[in-house]
Amino acid sequence: MGFFNKIKKLNVFSGLFSIDEDFFEELEEGLILSDMGMDTALEAVETLRGRVKERRLKDPEEVKACLREILVEMLEVGDTSLDLSGAPAVILMIGVNGVGKTTTIGKLAKRLKGEGKRVLLAAGDTFRAAAADQLGIWAQRVQVDMVRHEEGSDPAAVVFDAMNAARARKADVVLVDTAGRLHNKQNLMNELNKIRRVADREAPDSSKEVLLVLDATTGQNGLIQAKQFGESAGLTGIVLTKLDGTAKGGIVLAIARELGVPVKFAGLGEGADDLQPFDAQEFVQALI
Repeated sequence: MGFFNKIKKLNVFSGLFSIDEDFFEELEEGLILSDMGMDTALEAVETLRGRVKERRLKDPEEVKACLREILVEMLEVGDTSLDLSGAPAVILMIGVNGVGKTTTIGKLAKRLKGEGKRVLLAAGDTFRAAAADQLGIWAQRVQVDMVRHEEGSDPAAVVFDAMNAARARKADVVLVDTAGRLHNKQNLMNELNKIRRVADREAPDSSKEVLLVLDATTGQNGLIQAKQFGESAGLTGIVLTKLDGTAKGGIVLAIARELGVPVKFAGLGEGADDLQPFDAQEFVQALI
């Protein structure tokens, strides 16, 4: 199964001999328990019912292949590649504290540098003690430059300086860390909007990716976070972290269906290379 072989499998096909109403009910329950959510699970099962009838499928292996086909279709909601057009391209990394955002930035910086890009990090999380220090450790580890200010300073000012530094150093990509929490949600969203405005003003012709980092183990809470951030930040993609043995993979489908935003990367471990481009086919193959 490759990269996704650690996620929890959906075992509704084990010991299956006939495709009947009991099977569809068990499948529906299994999908819901996989963190897919009620609406997404119902849609998948109803689509499967229709195709089983239309194609007159009787063999459980054929039905399994059909379900995989449907789930892949549900995941393919947009371009999973990064848009890095213009110089410097800007990637805003957003998400609540504790999801692995800083670690993900470090891993992504390493990947982009390995692709021949000149990367600059911007320590835009000025509200959390030691956030810039953590990012600085990654900057040293993967040997990329970083712009930081004092704790408590204006994150938008950090981004402004980072954009100037990127132009001076001919950087290809600016990776911006952002705060995961302020004292209320509205302040956080206003801060993200301000950072985005500065990036748009300083690099009007460059691409802007807004990647939400989500912890796969939080299940439906992750979907709630995604909706809140999506309303104000204009998401272009999701990075799903901690997609290991404790995670139920169904949340990936719930996010894709509810938000219409593609999962672009997935992370399974703490190593610098444990971040991979998301592959819908490989993921579904591992899930079922």
